[in-house]
Amino acid sequence: MLADDPEHGPSALRQLRAMTVDICDVIALTDENDFHITTTTVMAGNALLVDSRATDLEYDRTPAHIARGGLDHYQMTLCIEGEMRFSSGRREVTLRPGDICLLDMAQPNRTVFRGGSGRTHLMAIIVQRSMLAPRLAHPDSATATLLPSDHPHARLLASHYAALALPPEPEAGSVEATIEAIADIVAAAAGGTADIAEGVERAERHLYLAMIKRRIADNLETDALGVSELCRHFQISRATLYRLFEADGGLAHYVREQRLNLAFQRLLSPAAQDKRLIDLAVGLRFSSDSTFIRAFRRKFGLTPGELRELTDTWLRETGAIPAFDTVLHQLARRCASRS
Repeated sequence: MLADDPEHGPSALRQLRAMTVDICDVIALTDENDFHITTTTVMAGNALLVDSRATDLEYDRTPAHIARGGLDHYQMTLCIEGEMRFSSGRREVTLRPGDICLLDMAQPNRTVFRGGSGRTHLMAIIVQRSMLAPRLAHPDSATATLLPSDHPHARLLASHYAALALPPEPEAGSVEATIEAIADIVAAAAGGTADIAEGVERAERHLYLAMIKRRIADNLETDALGVSELCRHFQISRATLYRLFEADGGLAHYVREQRLNLAFQRLLSPAAQDKRLIDLAVGLRFSSDSTFIRAFRRKFGLTPGELRELTDTWLRETGAIPAFDTVLHQLARRCASRS
């Protein structure tokens, strides 16, 4: 939808207008020589994530553009920097940093970016109408619904936008499930169906859990994963944190499992062959190498030393080490044959 061009000036403006000729009119609100736009577009599960930075400009989507078809989508837009004014019919809203807004692109609208002394930075999740409309009690009148930055749901959703642009982390939940949860919460704010209103708590739980699991994955080698630290960081109660991890066997169990998975991956690396087990254990916050070895054997059915021996064998015989999941499948088959 936007020119994926880091250049600036009249040529970038011409390219943007050529790419959006059937979607909207583009009006630069600065001197054309100062015009600049950069966008990154990523497929995020069943949605499109667009990250854009632009100098002041206006998009005018007229009834003529609507009649041409080809764009029957909703946008869930997060303002990161600058300001965005959106109007559609009698509905008008202004987004400032941290605000999130639902936009219906099937209706005529006007969007103005004002970055002040800088550029407007926006991230938009674009979904098909067939996905979001069934969640809305009144699909044709939900446009320009605003979640202000100080709303707990806006803060929760904003934390997931940047993460959607990264490679998916299986332990943090599927990208598709995250998009579905975001859609549920936005739909509820815009006037969702009765079923969606009842499902908001489930969507919140998914998003909080995915967010906390990402923090855990980023801090496995630190002391920042205690209950008090996580509750303070995410502003949730101990009871809520414990409930979130019930299905994973509890928070402490989940953190230990992820640390053991990381240890397994490290031991598969030839670069770690000379690393002492005590250093690996302490680095992953185990109290001793013996505690680490016992936990490792309970989870994987072999000791870290035995895994190193297997790694040496693979390197000698094939010159390569199988992928993490392949090794786990081989170990599972070996344990099954023994039993």
